[in-house]
Amino acid sequence: MVEVGDDAPRFTAPLANGDVDEISLADELDDGPAVLAFFPGAFTSVCSHEMSTFQDRIADIEEAGATLFGVSIDTPFAQNAFRDELDLSFPLISDNDRTLVDAYDVSMDFAELGVHNVAKRAVFVLDDEGVVTYAWVSDDPGVEPDYDEVIEAVQSA
Repeated sequence: MVEVGDDAPRFTAPLANGDVDEISLADELDDGPAVLAFFPGAFTSVCSHEMSTFQDRIADIEEAGATLFGVSIDTPFAQNAFRDELDLSFPLISDNDRTLVDAYDVSMDFAELGVHNVAKRAVFVLDDEGVVTYAWVSDDPGVEPDYDEVIEAVQSA
C-alpha cells in the first residue's frame, strides 16, 4: 500500500470535468499539491455524501493551493453525470481499467453483490514533488474520512 513518505504512483487517465479530457499526475503537480479521494462508485449514498462534503470544503483545499480529484472506476461519462447531479466543481478521474486502484493498492470487492476490484474509500495528499504526505484508507466502505484532518494535511503539504 502507498504510505506517507512514498513517491505517489504516476499515471495518465481519463478526466471527467464536464468534458472528457486526460490527466497526467506529473503535469498536475506542477500546479501544486493534489488530493486524490478514491471512492467505490458514483450514485451511491455514501459516495454521494463524501463527494458533496468535499465540495462543501473545496474552498479550504483551494486556499491551501491544492487541487482535489475524486477517483473511481466509473467511466468518465458516468462520472460527468454524477458531477452534474451533485453540482461538483472539481473533476473526477476515471480508473475504469483499475490502474490507479492497483497502483495505490486500494482494491476491494463486494463479493456478495458480484462486484469486484472497486476502489476502497481512501484519501492521499501529495505535495508538489509527488510525495505522499497523508494517507487514509478504510476497509469499511461506509466510513468517510475525517475531513478536518484532510484539510490540515492539505495545508501542511
